[in-house]
Amino acid sequence: MKTMLFRAGLLGCVLFAALPPLAAQTFRERLQQAREASRQPAARVPSLPEGARALRDIAYGADPRQRFDVYLPAQTRNAPVILFVHGGGWENGNKDNPGVVENKAAYWLPKGYILVSTNYRMRPDTAPLEQARDVARALAVVQEHAPDWNADPSRVLLMGHSAGAHLAALVGASSTLWREAGAARPRGVVSLDSGALDVPLTMQKPPLPGIYDRAFGKDRDEWIAASPWHQLTRDAVPMLFVCSSRRKDACPQGRAMVEKARTLGVAMEVLPEDLSHGEVNHLLGAPSAYTEAVDTFVRKRL
Repeated sequence: MKTMLFRAGLLGCVLFAALPPLAAQTFRERLQQAREASRQPAARVPSLPEGARALRDIAYGADPRQRFDVYLPAQTRNAPVILFVHGGGWENGNKDNPGVVENKAAYWLPKGYILVSTNYRMRPDTAPLEQARDVARALAVVQEHAPDWNADPSRVLLMGHSAGAHLAALVGASSTLWREAGAARPRGVVSLDSGALDVPLTMQKPPLPGIYDRAFGKDRDEWIAASPWHQLTRDAVPMLFVCSSRRKDACPQGRAMVEKARTLGVAMEVLPEDLSHGEVNHLLGAPSAYTEAVDTFVRKRL
């Protein structure tokens, strides 16, 4: 039995080949069970700094998946807000999966920030463009409820990882999305290692064909509609593209966004990091020069 490489990429999934039929079937069943579990709210509450509290499953739409959690510091006064969008290949993941909240809450909550972690509808029934509309709706509801949390509705920044980084970047690139949702302009976007900033380019040779094909389909017009690079306008918000230097796609696509944004007069920058795709997310908030670099961008925008 030959086991292929563990990919800590978009889904943190395991790819395999040449398994005996029964073993392969068992493996597929376990993988499917893990995927289904990742769609469900976690039984635990993420560990939080002393005095912090969580408001769980606040609705921003009628679908059960249109929910977000709010993590409040011990004291808030006109607090800025980071709205985080989880990854999972546009078909898996959850707002409180391990690695999504803890380090970010430990770092930003004591500084007086509020952290919101949102779910969204996923594949197979919801295409990426509609998922981005979910993120924009979540943004609008966060801004609406911000005064209830002693937060400043005018100081909300989007952050996302992997598929969530693509969705956050798409909302930041296309003012149509947040305006149609009834939201105000977000202050900026931190995109954590997206390889889908130029969707048509990615679809020429997707790094994980099954995942990308299921997410984006075969229609080039739909690729363009869901592509941050193609939707980028002068109304786009400032963005920071964190990218794993161990990948071939993320940093070049981030630099392409920066180059196009420069012609439009929009401030954007790239932050390459010698980290794996998963580490770019999990280690953000842990003490490091990486965390400080991201925090510099966040403080500048909020």
